[in-house]
Amino acid sequence: MNNFAYQKASDIDHATSLVSEHNNNQVIAGGTNIIDLLKYFVTQADTLVDINGIAGLREVKELPGGGLRMGALLTNADTAYHPLVEEKYPLLSKAILAGASPQIRNMATNGGNLLQRTRCYYFYDVQTPCNKRAPGSGCSAIDGYNRIHAILGHSDSCIAVFPSDMCVALSALDASVNISGVNGNSTLRFADFHRLPGDTPEIDNNLIKGDIITSIDLPEKGFSQNYSYLKLRDRNSYAFALVSVATAMELADDDVIKNVRIALGGVAHKPWRVIEAEDFLINKKASWENFSAAAEIILAGAKGFEHNSFKINLAHRAILRNCMMALNPDSQRPGAKPSL
Repeated sequence: MNNFAYQKASDIDHATSLVSEHNNNQVIAGGTNIIDLLKYFVTQADTLVDINGIAGLREVKELPGGGLRMGALLTNADTAYHPLVEEKYPLLSKAILAGASPQIRNMATNGGNLLQRTRCYYFYDVQTPCNKRAPGSGCSAIDGYNRIHAILGHSDSCIAVFPSDMCVALSALDASVNISGVNGNSTLRFADFHRLPGDTPEIDNNLIKGDIITSIDLPEKGFSQNYSYLKLRDRNSYAFALVSVATAMELADDDVIKNVRIALGGVAHKPWRVIEAEDFLINKKASWENFSAAAEIILAGAKGFEHNSFKINLAHRAILRNCMMALNPDSQRPGAKPSL
């Protein structure tokens, strides 16, 4: 691990100032990802700026116009088990609990979850070319072992995927991210927070140097009646998704879809959501045939590589299964089977 200095920030302004002092100064909160990156020499830090002492970043509060604000320093576990989240946004709770392990969820923070880096093998292997780690060096995954990699939104520079479960649900719920930085306070729509790789895969999101996430806002609509999160992976615990799907629906009494959100994880450089597919389903019957047609729209343009082409069919089946499960959330209990 590289040597680095350590400094505690007293407040947000102090933190943004410290982070902005040098390009290699970085924030640490739970530390569940950045410590690994430092240990494996994937990243370097001149100073780690500890923001855990900043007041007000662990709160959960209801917003005046409806909705919920979750502090950036609230742990993933405390978020998933918070009564308001469980009651109003069960999709988010379910997605968080599908990720990592209980020990990591007890440490990992909401803000850090948004900022985690890809788990691409080649990104972590500093002996191999990786445009995300060393811009201009090449992408080893394209012609290498690419079973876990992207089938959507990739580029000739990078086919890595974003690993978060929590963020797939946040995408489906139309969350927004509150930020403090050297230019003051701002809010980003969740859809605009993460980036596709393009020619700059080393840039994961649209924060600027010195920006710090302070909280995440959820809108009033939580889709607590019809929702489902499905994560397909190589083992049942502590594994990242090959494909994951967050589905949220609002249904009329005759099972006609009034509102729907479908977001995918494990398939792209950011949570993948196609508004055209959701618009297609509005005012249609919640049926296998209509969900299948929506899946085709979502996966239009999908392209696999030598070892991951199976993910296209897997994603199609996952969308279908998860949409059907959302019609009856009780089907998600252990041992239950969805109605098909």
